[in-house]
Amino acid sequence: MAVTRSGRVRAVVLVTGAGLLLTACGGAKVGGAEPAASGGGKAACGTVNLAINPWVGYEANAAVIAHVAEKQLGCKVVKKDLKEEVAWQGFATGEVDAVVENWAHDDLKKKYIEDQKVAVSAGTTGNKGVIGWYVAPWMAKKYPDITDWKNLNKYASLFKTSESGGKGQLLDGDPSFVTNDAALVKNLKLDYKVVYAGSETALITAFRQSEKQQKPLIGYFYEPQWFLSELKLVKVNLPAYTAGCDADAAKVACDYPPYELDKIVSKKFADSGSPAYTLVKNFTWTNDDQNLVAKYISEDKMSADEAAAKWVADNPDKVKAWLPSS
Repeated sequence: MAVTRSGRVRAVVLVTGAGLLLTACGGAKVGGAEPAASGGGKAACGTVNLAINPWVGYEANAAVIAHVAEKQLGCKVVKKDLKEEVAWQGFATGEVDAVVENWAHDDLKKKYIEDQKVAVSAGTTGNKGVIGWYVAPWMAKKYPDITDWKNLNKYASLFKTSESGGKGQLLDGDPSFVTNDAALVKNLKLDYKVVYAGSETALITAFRQSEKQQKPLIGYFYEPQWFLSELKLVKVNLPAYTAGCDADAAKVACDYPPYELDKIVSKKFADSGSPAYTLVKNFTWTNDDQNLVAKYISEDKMSADEAAAKWVADNPDKVKAWLPSS
């Protein structure tokens, strides 16, 4: 979920000469799906095309929405594993109906909501997003001043690895997660190199090993994230965020801003009369709710639908508030 100057988060676009190659995480392509709903009066739910961005917190949101849509509204939900910016391209083609955890993306909002007018906001998810650099609890206890960025160069040698080229390693996640970290290292004159773990799962494994083996590690992480209920990572204080301090991606030298995570839907879906749109619009829950469902999926090895079914069964009043009124 890491973010750049204009709020661009975890995005990748693949472009070929003739146009856009819309590529999914699992190799699927955007396209070939049915329309979202049939419209008119109390429309049948029809098919809902739900983007699935590649982190488990998003998957938790989508799992619960999909479960309620299918079991209580009679919808057919098609899940599409897509990188963030690729999912937004689906609003323009009518092939993606909803993105259910958006981390800012001010540039994409301008393009698809303001300019092309093919997407609209569907309100906040209730989740509060935080992005930053973290260390395992043992490190914060042994080196208490390490949580101030001004002291990071003093500790750079602790973090050297075979991949960091003689500098301290700053571990990031999936290479497609767009972050400010390389610019921050440069502009704060830190003796570190960004190295990619490869995935959210690999990042979690690295922090878990750091705590268990007392192995030095500093890395990018974020909230909401179920793993923080297992291991209370300690955030490093970067220079305080102020409005506009990240306006130039090449010059950014401040912390990431706080995020009110929200939902974006296609205008066609919003205007369709589908009860699924009402569900998406009304959907709201807490970081703790999301973390619990994400833990069911990641740690307890439930399927996404099993995890959603358990949470829905345990929280009927919250679900009832999301449903269209009779």
